[in-house]
Amino acid sequence: MRNAALTLGVIAGLIGLIVGFFGYGYTVFIDNFGEVGTLAQQVDNPERTRLIALLAPILAIAGGAMARSANLVAGVMMLVSCAGMYWGFGFNVFTMFPIAMCGLGGILALAARRPDAA
Repeated sequence: MRNAALTLGVIAGLIGLIVGFFGYGYTVFIDNFGEVGTLAQQVDNPERTRLIALLAPILAIAGGAMARSANLVAGVMMLVSCAGMYWGFGFNVFTMFPIAMCGLGGILALAARRPDAA
């Protein structure tokens, strides 16, 4: 279970990096160039979006990396990342995989009570 949590956390973090990069970039683009009618409007809270875009993928990758050695801390980190991505970006076609993978990785890390068999 720890190996699965490691893999899911790292992959979710990498996908989350892509989502976070575009989320952060979108808010900066709108700040610099302005809104474009109803096509491109600023998000309600750009600071929150930028903070989540930075922290959520880092928590997912770090949680995944720690899943083998400190599974409880890793599980909490991945679940916080999952909640952060949902809170910051919502659940949509771009975030469904990192949210689902990070949530499952967090649950698996918390459920792992003994070391994996080699």
